[in-house]
Amino acid sequence: MNGAPCWVSLMTHDLHATQAFYADVMGWDFVASGLGSNFSVALAHSCPVAGIGCCGPAASPPAVWTPYFAVDDADDAADRVRERGATLAVGPVKLADGRAAIAADRDGAVFGLWEGTALAWSVGQGSAPARLDLQTRHAFEAAIFYAGIFDWAEPPGGCTVEYAQDHVLVKLDGRTVATLRGGGIEAAADPRIRPRWIVDFRVKDSARAAAAAADSGGESSLVPALDDPSKDAFVIRDPDGALFTVSGP
Repeated sequence: MNGAPCWVSLMTHDLHATQAFYADVMGWDFVASGLGSNFSVALAHSCPVAGIGCCGPAASPPAVWTPYFAVDDADDAADRVRERGATLAVGPVKLADGRAAIAADRDGAVFGLWEGTALAWSVGQGSAPARLDLQTRHAFEAAIFYAGIFDWAEPPGGCTVEYAQDHVLVKLDGRTVATLRGGGIEAAADPRIRPRWIVDFRVKDSARAAAAAADSGGESSLVPALDDPSKDAFVIRDPDGALFTVSGP
């Protein structure tokens, strides 16, 4: 569906070490992808959950979990990114049977574009991440930016947008697939509160996952869950510096 989140991926600097970390922390298995030996697909209970790839030796971008959004035309979406004063970092380039691009919005949050066949994968269902949240400077300005790229709220079909008191809900068929929240600070010393897309994975035992992260060379800290401040979640930083969150069932 055009404009809907369709995948998440991580580019890292050591594929085998990163696979070992996420196997210990998340219990994931890995299989080869159709993109070559430097890319793999993470499986949770034999179902695809995310992609993990390795940067080339000449490239050294920061490791970051990146959500991809489905688009009908990657070139048109890339033009819309540039027209709105944001940065197109990569592509569009051909990948397997599709085309992809990586961009950063005007506040620096990284996201991807995907033109092509997507997996039967949707945020909040099955093996897909439980939540996808944008932490940004101004949620309502961000909603206007992304809506202009992905045609959110444009009939017929597609994603709709609902404005709440301090955040914006992006819905597909009445189900929330992304939430845009304010509070990100571009110059913050702590990367956890800079503008970024936050990928939250559901795990059986979030405290165990956090402990495993620390034992495997990462870091973790306890925070209130974004969807329910009365519950706990953990922000985890993997050994390459990529941040994600885990929360309980």
